[in-house]
Amino acid sequence: MTITPYEDGPLLVRGEFEIRAPDGEVIDPGRSTVALCRCGLSAVKPFCDGTHKVSGFRAPGGGRR
Repeated sequence: MTITPYEDGPLLVRGEFEIRAPDGEVIDPGRSTVALCRCGLSAVKPFCDGTHKVSGFRAPGGGRR
């Protein structure tokens, strides 16, 4: 799995991973690459819906982890 933080945008997650809700329930992402919200404003959390673009969200990007 790789996680890439995009500057002023989401975390892009690629590969084999599992996403869980706070209650432990598994969230099916439906694909092997997903964009996870970092701005906290997405209507489809934990996934990114592009709201960061209009909200003025700022965060550094970075390399893969």
